[in-house]
Amino acid sequence: MRETPNFTGWRATILHREDGNTERLVRQLKLLGMQPSQRWEPMGAHQLPDIVIVDADQGWDGLLPWTSASPPLPVVALLSSEAPGRVAWALERGAGAMIAKPITASAVYPALVMAVSIHEERKAVRERMEHLEERVRLRPLVHAAVQKIMAERRVGESEAYTILRASAMRRRLSMEQLSAFIIGGAEPLPEAG
Repeated sequence: MRETPNFTGWRATILHREDGNTERLVRQLKLLGMQPSQRWEPMGAHQLPDIVIVDADQGWDGLLPWTSASPPLPVVALLSSEAPGRVAWALERGAGAMIAKPITASAVYPALVMAVSIHEERKAVRERMEHLEERVRLRPLVHAAVQKIMAERRVGESEAYTILRASAMRRRLSMEQLSAFIIGGAEPLPEAG
């Protein structure tokens, strides 16, 4: 993330019992242009806000609608305890930032920015990993297409791979896509050169 986000209009859900901390937090979120709502009951997966701020001191496993450290939105943990189990609970729920209690106004904005930034980085890494896993999974198709080009064009493996790569680049397709078309018979064998 290159720029700090503008939080105007963002919906924030605060999962915390109402107290002086939540009052300060709600006031600060409103100053940032956010639409905060506070509750102390499990959050459903049907209407997710833009960001969640959760009490890590009292939080329990069913409080958030996800069970992994890959939440669908940025998460900020509120924490007054130094208990390793509570920190671990927050991290296991995908917290990208923590705000120490008692909450101070100056801690809110940096924590929100950090949580959004960490969430975007995690999301980009997940997407990149999925893309790479897909390419690895489809690698046998590329090998089969190279073997088919070698047999039909009577060329070596290196030249067959070069032919496939050049054809994929010309067609603006990934090598995996073009290989699938060739193996499936939907695409003629590419010509050399």
